[in-house]
Amino acid sequence: MVTLAEVAARAGVSASTVSYVISGKRSISQATQDRVLRAVTELGYHPNASARALASSRSNVIALMVPLRSDMYVPVIMEIVMAIAATARAHGQDILLLTGGEGPDGVRRVAGTGLADAIILMDVELDDKRIPVLREASMPAVLIGLPSDTADLTCIDLDFEATGAACADHLADLGHRDIALIGESRSVYQRRTGFAARTLEGFRQRARARGVRAVHRPCEGTFESTAGVLTRILEERPETSGFVVQNEAAIRPLLTLLRQFGRVVPEDASVVAICPESVALQSSPQLTSVSIPAERMGRGALELVMAHLSGRPTAGTTLIAPELAVRESSLSAG
Repeated sequence: MVTLAEVAARAGVSASTVSYVISGKRSISQATQDRVLRAVTELGYHPNASARALASSRSNVIALMVPLRSDMYVPVIMEIVMAIAATARAHGQDILLLTGGEGPDGVRRVAGTGLADAIILMDVELDDKRIPVLREASMPAVLIGLPSDTADLTCIDLDFEATGAACADHLADLGHRDIALIGESRSVYQRRTGFAARTLEGFRQRARARGVRAVHRPCEGTFESTAGVLTRILEERPETSGFVVQNEAAIRPLLTLLRQFGRVVPEDASVVAICPESVALQSSPQLTSVSIPAERMGRGALELVMAHLSGRPTAGTTLIAPELAVRESSLSAG
């Protein structure tokens, strides 16, 4: 069995520093935390959970409410979940998975029974019905996403409003005067899911500010639905030459359909995607994109939970700035 001392030796720090990183009881520099957590993972160190639980009167369990919806892109969700789970293991915590469909009742059950010390919520809506339950229960919580009212909440997310704005800016800088956002499924907008609504708002605001004509169309992501969306866009606005895609399932159909419509990417049409970097790099042509920092969001959420449980102040919003990588799919207009 791997010992605390062995982890300390691998990380090049004292055993007490390893203990502080795992417990979260003291503020440790990010570089040192990274070295310790890497050593924990490499050596497969597992703190004695039962002893820690008896000493702290905690369950050492973090509840994670994961969305299980057909209109959500599962690979990104699972990447976030894996990052949370790996970071939890490094801190000697276990994860209790809840389905997003349990909603307020699921949060109420966890908070009322003491099944977990804290909860992480994903798939956050602007008017999320789980938030009032959290506030009533006063349970330590971190949201991956932003509701409309973030007062007294701890949230972490990609800055999706800035992401929408960055995509519109890029196309406007290239001289595109008619642009379109091909978005998530209609149901995602009907639920007022935060990431999609904020991206759309940033896209629209920046397009107006740049004097660019912009249109938004939800898309189910199938070949047939993408064909219908693209056909309608080009019928209504035949001069559209810039496309932003925030629906991973629609990316491949869109590239195929643009070719079928006689619009070569990037010579005749520029495409910018909001998607995992792997999706952008595996496309042909490789896509100009804003990547989803899934691993960073998951790890950051769990670290915020541990800070909360150690008594350090965490209320506030952590927004990750978007990074737009220019690749082969975008080019100056005409």
